[in-house]
Amino acid sequence: MRILIVEDDAAIVASLTDLLRREGYETEHADGQDAAEGLLAASRFDLALVDVALAQGNGFAVCAAAKAADPAPAVIFLTASDDEYSTVAGLDMGADDYIAKPFRARELLSRIKSVLRRTSGASAALRLGDVEVDPAAAVVRKAGREVQLTALEYRLLLLFAQSQGRLVTREHVRNAIWDSAGEYVSDNTLNVYVKRLRDKIEDDPTDPQLVLTVRGLGYKAGPAAEGGAR
Repeated sequence: MRILIVEDDAAIVASLTDLLRREGYETEHADGQDAAEGLLAASRFDLALVDVALAQGNGFAVCAAAKAADPAPAVIFLTASDDEYSTVAGLDMGADDYIAKPFRARELLSRIKSVLRRTSGASAALRLGDVEVDPAAAVVRKAGREVQLTALEYRLLLLFAQSQGRLVTREHVRNAIWDSAGEYVSDNTLNVYVKRLRDKIEDDPTDPQLVLTVRGLGYKAGPAAEGGAR
């Protein structure tokens, strides 16, 4: 999952970035309205954490830009303004939640997960070559035929499908799939799980075209011509 942090307080940005990345999320940062709108136009995000009172622009305009994006990310406002007017105004603009500063880390993570559960259920199907991932039903099909994956294999595939064209480091895979459960997974073990996934979704697992290995770094999902070493 990719989260855009729209905040002009450097200390809060550093704290949020560290917290979210330890939970396995990818993050980008914008310190004002123009920067946020540029990132929303150029990249896909699952959620935007937006401060209302920005030094450059305002969070309500960023929310409007987010909701106009295709696909539109969920939006959670983070702000010191917790009065009823600001809350109602934010929700009326389409925000999915509204959290007043200062906030507690565990509460924030819980609210993020709750919003993402609600919004991901409405997500459109993702395609990776001839493989289709339907997040709403947690169903995977290859060339129209359903593929039976374990829960872990499904989570790996969903991570790769959501990250097409971008490098997914081994560390990020481990953080996203295992670290939240307190488990440690070695590179060799990760290789085994990726091989099992390839056995089920690749036409020829010995010559992968969908999940490619970028040597020494991690993986890249997409056509082999774009992915480097296999």
